[in-house]
Amino acid sequence: MTINSAEALKEHVAKLKSAAAPETKILVSMGTCGIAAGTTPVLEAINKYIEEKNLQNAFEVVEVGCMGLCHSEPSIEVINTVSGNSIIYGDVSEVQVQAIIDAGADEIARGTKTVERTWYYPEKEENTTNAIQAKVVLKNSGRINPEVLDDYLVNDGYGALAKALCEMKPQEVVDEIIASGLRGRGGGGFPTGKKWQFAAAQKTDEKFMICNADEGDPGAFMDRAVLEGDPHSVLEAMAIGGYAVGAHTGVIYIRAEYPLAIKRLRIAIEQAEKAGLLGKNIFGSGFDFNIELKYGAGAFVCGEETALIHSIEGMRGEPTFKPPFPAVQGLWKKPTIVNNVETYANIGAIIRKGANWFKTIGTAGSPGTKVFALAGKINKVGLVEVPMGTKLKDMIYTLGDGIVDGKKFKAVQTGGPSGGCITASMIETEIDYESLKALGSMMGSGGMIVMDEDDCMVNVAKFFLEFTLDESCGKCTPCRIGNKRLFEMLEEICDGRGTMETLDKLKSLSMTIKDTALCGLGQTSPNPVLSTIKNFEDEYLAHINEQRCPAGVCTSLISYQINDKCVGCTLCARNCPVNCISGEKKQLHEIDQSKCIKCGVCFQACKFHAIDKI
Repeated sequence: MTINSAEALKEHVAKLKSAAAPETKILVSMGTCGIAAGTTPVLEAINKYIEEKNLQNAFEVVEVGCMGLCHSEPSIEVINTVSGNSIIYGDVSEVQVQAIIDAGADEIARGTKTVERTWYYPEKEENTTNAIQAKVVLKNSGRINPEVLDDYLVNDGYGALAKALCEMKPQEVVDEIIASGLRGRGGGGFPTGKKWQFAAAQKTDEKFMICNADEGDPGAFMDRAVLEGDPHSVLEAMAIGGYAVGAHTGVIYIRAEYPLAIKRLRIAIEQAEKAGLLGKNIFGSGFDFNIELKYGAGAFVCGEETALIHSIEGMRGEPTFKPPFPAVQGLWKKPTIVNNVETYANIGAIIRKGANWFKTIGTAGSPGTKVFALAGKINKVGLVEVPMGTKLKDMIYTLGDGIVDGKKFKAVQTGGPSGGCITASMIETEIDYESLKALGSMMGSGGMIVMDEDDCMVNVAKFFLEFTLDESCGKCTPCRIGNKRLFEMLEEICDGRGTMETLDKLKSLSMTIKDTALCGLGQTSPNPVLSTIKNFEDEYLAHINEQRCPAGVCTSLISYQINDKCVGCTLCARNCPVNCISGEKKQLHEIDQSKCIKCGVCFQACKFHAIDKI
């Protein structure tokens, strides 16, 4: 099949839509998280039962990407294609498959968990259900088979590219993206259209479009989900961008740790080339565009655009001073656009529906939606996509279903190791670029790690700084040496050796690093330190002045002591890995503090609350 014109695309899609379809469709979540949770045996059980009962004409089984329901994997959705009714089942096991298939999409199978739908699709319907999520980027993820091109085409796929190439001039495409107000979803929030305009204005025979798929933030998996569930959306957007700025080559820089995303991207590129949607003379417009993959080795610093470009060129992944910016002088010294996966995944909808439509979602300063990966101490871990301006409270307590074990919400880390902490007192905050920056944090790529009362914020700052230390390229002194000194001071405080002078130096050095580091990694690395000092200074002071960790996390500052509730059951002594607990049966036991390694095994093993954590 070759689609050589916009009319041919319309005819092909019309043919697909008119084809007879089985009455019931079963979507099976086959993203990385679903597969890891055991969806493959569920899929096999579904196919086996349908074959045994000869139900192939009544049921269509579709292997889809991540549905965002990481908290309920394995998950499937059963849809009645006639009535439109659907039921989402979570935590599905092979033994439940028969009941689910027999029930169909009009009743709930007994003994299975159902998942409430919390989203709507702005391109196709108004939000009449008061759903918090609005799926633009994730509109196809979890809904189509990412390895079947026709599934993408029948859901408006490549329609935006056809419109851009056949109905719009390159500058009109740039103007539409500028008018939409789309900002880069990779962290900095720079206006995407303005970046494209810089590259379009360069008079040169060669330009490049790069997709930054080097997703490295702890707790972040948004880009992976898009590439696994809807790879063609990124390919289409890169081609649109190439047409707009005058580039004919695209490069997707993806970390090699994403084998499923790589597999599906390779399939998608091959399909698009075979169908004439990539390559020479796309839609008969005279425009050529090709895309290749480049693999990263997992270096976090290569998420920075200049370091990424150097890595593609075969050099060390180290950043360089800007200007010149990549849009003026990037890959092979040619004008280069670097956008991340989520940014590209917005482009198709903007071209199809228009900038004014896009601006009806989100806020005036931050139009559109944002995909977040909810992780940490939260009941419903997973992917969510919400309009910019959604309150943090709604994300934590409605979409995330609150904190594990009913504990108190303490803070959420946004922006990964480059971001900062938002506290419980800020729960009403509306999440957008400006509000997060005002709170000393940042959007980042969208990782959102939730913490509860049992987390020590000094230790949290140390964790993120240790990550930055490991991932620093070491090129500039402020990042290489300055962050090492910051980490050492945090270690002193966590070990009970810190002083007020240590705290003062921590603040001073953090500001120096922010002002002098070479790239964004170094400039933002002190953010977790500064935000935790600002919002949780009392915890720092407790460590320094009282030699106490309020959360009971820093092992050097805690001890375990047996109280008079001890019945002498010997359970603690039998579980102690260093044999530091002594005492006769039915007698009060004692812990030798000189031998105790503060592991907490005795505290967890005791059934009588006879051990105090001090």
